[in-house]
Amino acid sequence: MKKSTGNPFAKFAPRKSNAAIKEQFRQEKKKAKKEREEYFEKKKAALRNPQAPPTKPSNTIPITEKMPLNKFIAHGGVAARREAAELVKNGLVKVNGTVVNEPGYKVSPADVVTVNGKKVQPQRSLVYILMNKPKDFITTTDDPQKRKTVIDLLGKATKERIYPVGRLDRNTTGVLLLTNDGDLAQQLTHPSHQVRKIYQVTLDKPLEKNHFEQLAKGVVLEDGPATIDAIAYSDPKDKRHIGVEIHSGRNRIVRRLFEHVGYDVKNLDRVLFAGLTKKNVDRGKWRFLTEKEIRLLKHFGNKK
Repeated sequence: MKKSTGNPFAKFAPRKSNAAIKEQFRQEKKKAKKEREEYFEKKKAALRNPQAPPTKPSNTIPITEKMPLNKFIAHGGVAARREAAELVKNGLVKVNGTVVNEPGYKVSPADVVTVNGKKVQPQRSLVYILMNKPKDFITTTDDPQKRKTVIDLLGKATKERIYPVGRLDRNTTGVLLLTNDGDLAQQLTHPSHQVRKIYQVTLDKPLEKNHFEQLAKGVVLEDGPATIDAIAYSDPKDKRHIGVEIHSGRNRIVRRLFEHVGYDVKNLDRVLFAGLTKKNVDRGKWRFLTEKEIRLLKHFGNKK
């Protein structure tokens, strides 16, 4: 893909002029007034034509055929398929009371499958949640060291067992998807689908032009070649702030790219994942996806 030398990440720039801030405030005030008027109009209409309140989008999917054990576990909302395979290999899964170590072992809805002693339900409601992850939370469903996890932020959002799609390390913030849709999670994290991710990066010092160009061309890390789809200065006046578009899901890939050319990442915020943004979701908060967003996600997952 062609490397960008323009500034597609300008909207993530951390600084604005006073005039721009004042104008933005005026526009937001105007928008708020309009939204307030629309809100009261809708309230009046609702009183005239009462209807049932909207519920979170959800689908109940029965499992009716034989499938690989790790896929069965993923469909039960325990973990994504690759993580489920590790659970099987580590001897944490039993089928009809017997430990099975082969992720591809075929099971049916009639089989009793347990993970760590807990039965996996072969039918569940699909749940999709968008979170704006804060710092100091682990992207996992359970932590042996009892550190705070992103699941703790959900409270009683759902009775279903959901898990994060992909990972954001402890000090990375931003867009995080959680679901129990094992097929979608597999599609969105598989390298062949090249799902877009955009990050706002703050470095310990200004990024020099030669290092900017080096990253744009691609570098070789300890686990192989790594490329950036697009890179740009978010703020031309402060070159510590960088926008990065990338599709790789390798562990700590953005931090390692900058470390490779001699920089320390002070703040890393994911602002886009598979078309989802954190717009209107405050840090540490979450919301259910809409039906339209779910359809678009599945489009991203099926695209090759």
